[in-house]
Amino acid sequence: MNIAIVTGSGGLIGSESVSFLADKMDLVIGIDNDQRAYFFGAEASTKWNKERLENQFDNYKHYALDIRDYAGLQHIFEAYNTDIKLIIHTAAQPSHDWAAKEPLTDFTINANGTLNFLELTRSHCPEAVFIFTSTNKVYGDTPNYLPLVEHEKRWEIDETHRYFKNGIDEQMSIDQSKHSIFGASKVAADVMVQEYGKYFGMKTAVFRGGCLTGPQHSGAQLHGFLSYLMKCAIGGNEYTIFGYKGKQVRDNIHAWDLVNMFWNFYKAPRSGEMYNAGGGRFSNCSMIEAIELCEKITDKKMKYTYSENNRIGDHIWYISDVSRFKEHYPEWEYKYNLESTLTQIFDNLKSRV
Repeated sequence: MNIAIVTGSGGLIGSESVSFLADKMDLVIGIDNDQRAYFFGAEASTKWNKERLENQFDNYKHYALDIRDYAGLQHIFEAYNTDIKLIIHTAAQPSHDWAAKEPLTDFTINANGTLNFLELTRSHCPEAVFIFTSTNKVYGDTPNYLPLVEHEKRWEIDETHRYFKNGIDEQMSIDQSKHSIFGASKVAADVMVQEYGKYFGMKTAVFRGGCLTGPQHSGAQLHGFLSYLMKCAIGGNEYTIFGYKGKQVRDNIHAWDLVNMFWNFYKAPRSGEMYNAGGGRFSNCSMIEAIELCEKITDKKMKYTYSENNRIGDHIWYISDVSRFKEHYPEWEYKYNLESTLTQIFDNLKSRV
């Protein structure tokens, strides 16, 4: 029997993973206790998504467990043991703003929760593939010291520095930088996932995401950039741009494209790997450009204000260089660009109104 466990299964990447795996695995187990509603309020609840998965897939089984509950998680692993072939760990406290309010909660979820799954995997199904959704915040604010040039609508890398023409790769240091409390907890988890691969020989991989996005995102002001932006565009709510003249650049990867990266890794796993995983040069935008695209899709002007105060540790310019993953898995390609992704988000949000 082939079983996959997906943590954070009601969230964006978790639910996309469930959908992707449903016709490939005998059973997909989801673990999600809707902590997102606690972090960001009722509007960010993933309850609707969890119910959608249960209704859509007969081989989906949901557990409303806290990933800090080692004993509760152990019951699941004991029940299925070596039938578990894949663990996709997406559950997290995902906001660097929120983490500063409750550092203990943030760390125990992001770091200790990840360690729980690594150790349970090692104890019960050591041959399983373990995939972890990390973040570009592990690099802290080091990207802000790159040579940047200001353009009309965005910041961009200085063209004379050709090393970064494809974006930021895995050689960037994670030391001597301000990570945010969230970034630090994800660093701890990121390094531990690598270590279980390198030390114990397990098939582990870390994917350091840029902006992860897609139609199943329950966007909120503190997390879910494109989803929340489109929600404001549709509802006529005021959006706040925080710092950098609204020219800060993010690369955006559709959840399906990211999960397809996971699947390519699962089919030919390695030990202790880490990959930058974002939209790269294929799909990226500044805040200003994203607002303009939302206005184009909704056919109405957005309301927004500007605050000079950027978020602590926030990136001015971040584009992922995915060359390393492409070198290892040359068959993988992007499917969704920025406009098609935002159009999907628009259609999904309108259907839920």
